[in-house]
Amino acid sequence: MNGEIAHSRLTNMYDMSTQSKSKYESEPEIPITIAMSSKVFNMEKQLQSGTSTSLGPALSFVKALQEVNAKLKEHYPESQELFKVLLINDSPSDFDRLNNAIKIQKLEELITPLLMEKECLINELKKNNTHLYLAATPGLEVQEALKEGIAAAIMYIPETAMEVSETQLRVVFDGDAVIFSDESQRVYDDQGVEAFLEHDRKNVDVPMNDGPFKRFLEVLKKLQIKLRNKGLTRNCPIRTYLVTSRSAGYDGYRALHTLRSWGLEIDEAVFLGGSKKGPTLEKIRPHIFFDDQGSHIKNALQFGIVSCHVKCSSE
Repeated sequence: MNGEIAHSRLTNMYDMSTQSKSKYESEPEIPITIAMSSKVFNMEKQLQSGTSTSLGPALSFVKALQEVNAKLKEHYPESQELFKVLLINDSPSDFDRLNNAIKIQKLEELITPLLMEKECLINELKKNNTHLYLAATPGLEVQEALKEGIAAAIMYIPETAMEVSETQLRVVFDGDAVIFSDESQRVYDDQGVEAFLEHDRKNVDVPMNDGPFKRFLEVLKKLQIKLRNKGLTRNCPIRTYLVTSRSAGYDGYRALHTLRSWGLEIDEAVFLGGSKKGPTLEKIRPHIFFDDQGSHIKNALQFGIVSCHVKCSSE
């Protein structure tokens, strides 16, 4: 899928419909729950060495969630619609040290540490109406969470993480098999690029089905609407991006058409036409990046990006 890189600021291309805004505003307010394995913070090395004052490179993502919460509390002091992080730990001997690390980072209001066995994980995620689960290693838990309608991925931490914004949460999504279903991706994998392009040309006006991360994008957009309603348009503490291997042709149009049919808005979209994603991600400097292709994850890690592999199968 080679081609020119196309970049769109979608806030200038279309606005979310009034009907969609009303839909989000009428929905019940519940916490946006993100469950994370304590292992994504490299706690083992720190706990073994006796140092528990840092939560490692993934801390920037958690701190960004805390900044968004601060703005929401400022403008909606009675609202319960805030980020909540469940930090999953299966080692009783490490639990007190984990608590200490959270206190030192002043994250007690955001993070709730949970001690549980793996067998109890999915039930706990469902009980807490979890929106996103981030594992540290491949395993059946990710696939089980996805089957339950929970966005889930394996989080990889670069050896040297790039500096990111301290005031704006930046989230980058891939399209196919992440926000959208894997319908077109399967055509590409089974029949090649020409068949993929022809498939999307024929279906250019047919919206794709939901992908596993559509719901998580929806809750981010709901928070953005609330903040923008308080005048935080240019300085909104949340920014979303679509960075896809699709080109700016029929396949790119279909992605935009699908978002519009859902009443969903992405702040910026980049259509790479098959180019590597690392250089674009380096310019965006996201706190977190979601993709279903291992090659894109490896490339992003080389640029210091915290990257999450969305694997819909255990293969």
